[in-house]
Amino acid sequence: MGKGVKRAVGVCAAAFALTGCLSDAGGGPQDFVARLKSPDANSVARPTHAEKVNSESVIIQGLVARRSALPAGSSFDRVAVAVLAANSRSAEAELRSARLRSEAASKNWLPKIGPNISLTSLGSLVANLVVDQVLFDNGRQKGEREFAVADVEVAAVNLAQDTNDRVHTALELYLDAAEGREKATLAEASLRDMGHFHYIMSERVRGGVSDMSDLNILQQKLGEIKADRAANVERAQTAVAELNAMSIEPLSGLHGVPGFGVKSTAAQPLEVVLAEAEKTRAIAAAKIDRADQLPGLSAGGTIGENSDFGVRVSSDTLLGFGTGASLRAIEAAKEAAGRRVAQANEDANRKLRKLEGQIAAKSRQAKEAAGLTAQAKRNLDIFQEQYDAGQRQVLDVVGVYETFARQQQAEVTLKYEAAQLQIDLARLLGVLANGDAI
Repeated sequence: MGKGVKRAVGVCAAAFALTGCLSDAGGGPQDFVARLKSPDANSVARPTHAEKVNSESVIIQGLVARRSALPAGSSFDRVAVAVLAANSRSAEAELRSARLRSEAASKNWLPKIGPNISLTSLGSLVANLVVDQVLFDNGRQKGEREFAVADVEVAAVNLAQDTNDRVHTALELYLDAAEGREKATLAEASLRDMGHFHYIMSERVRGGVSDMSDLNILQQKLGEIKADRAANVERAQTAVAELNAMSIEPLSGLHGVPGFGVKSTAAQPLEVVLAEAEKTRAIAAAKIDRADQLPGLSAGGTIGENSDFGVRVSSDTLLGFGTGASLRAIEAAKEAAGRRVAQANEDANRKLRKLEGQIAAKSRQAKEAAGLTAQAKRNLDIFQEQYDAGQRQVLDVVGVYETFARQQQAEVTLKYEAAQLQIDLARLLGVLANGDAI
C-alpha cells in the first residue's frame, strides 16, 4: 500500500506539472524556457485575454468610444459623477465573471489531464493519469469560445445600460428637485403679492367699502397658494433626500439646469447593441447544440498500471429519427436571433422618432408659454395702472394676477418636461456617461 501511495503522489505531481506547461495556448519548449528567464526591459508584455477580447470586439470598442452628452462641469455632470462614484456596480461583477469564463473557454482546445486513484480489493491504491484530447467535435469547442466571448459582450452592454440607468434616475431626481424649488419660489412671490391684495381688501371691508365675501375669496386663494408652496417644497426635499442617498456626497447645494441637446445620431441605441450581442451568443449556442447532436472523435487513455491509449467516437446523444428535425430547429434558432435584432432596431427607431417629436413639441410649447407669460405680465401691469386710477376693482386685478401666476407655473412645467425628454433620449442612446470611464 505504501508503494501505491508513492506512485499516486508521483502521478499527481506529474499531472499538475504537465498541466502547468500546457496552460498557455500554443506554448512550446521555447515559451517555457522564456518564462524561466528574467524579464527583459526591451520585451513587450503579452496582452491578457481580457485585453485581447476588448481590442477584437467591435461591440466593446463601440461602447468605450461613447462620449457623454452632459456638458462638462455642469450641474448635470456633477450629479452623474457623484452617483457613479457611489455605484455598487453589480453589473461590473457580472462582467468580471463573464471575462473569467471566457478566459477559461479560450483554453478548452488543450488536452484534459487528471489523476484517477482507486482502491483495489486487496487494499492497495492504484493511480493512473487520465489524458483526453478532442480531435474532432463538429465545432463544439469553437462554439464554446465564441459563446464565452459573446457573453462578455452581453455583460459589457448590460454594464453600460446599468450605468446609464443610474445616471438617468439621478438626473430625474435632480430635475424634480429643481422644478419643485423653482415652483416654490414662484408660489412664495405669489403669496406676497396676494397678501398685499388681502391687506387692501381687509382695509376696504373694515371701512365698509367692500363686502366680507370678497375677503373670504382672497383668504381661500391665499390658502391654495400656501398649500401649493408647501407641496413643492416637500417635493424638492424628498427628491434631494433620495438623490443624496444614492450619491457619494451631498448635492443639496447644487442648483441650475444647463441647456444641452442630444442628436438621435449620436450613438446606436443600447437596446440594439444588446440585441446584436445576444444574437452572436445565440448563434454560438446553436453551434454547440448542433455539435451535441453529432458524434465526435477524441484520443486518450490512461498512464500507469495497465496503461491504455486509443481513439474513440463519442457523442452525448444517440442519433435518432428526429435528429434531422433537431438540426433544422437549431438553424431556425439562428434566424430567430437575427430577426430579434431587426425587431430591436425597429423598436429603437420608433422610440427615437417619438422622443424627437416630443422634444420638438415641448420646446415649441415652452417658447409659446414664455410669450404668454410676458403677455400676462403686460395685462397685469395695465390692470394695476387702471386700479391705481380707480377704474378697476381689487378682484379684477386679482383675477388677472392669477392668470399670470398660472402661466408662470405652466412655463416652468414645460421647461422641465423638455429637459426630461432630452435625458430620456440620452439614456436610450447610452450617452449619459463616458464609455471609457464605465
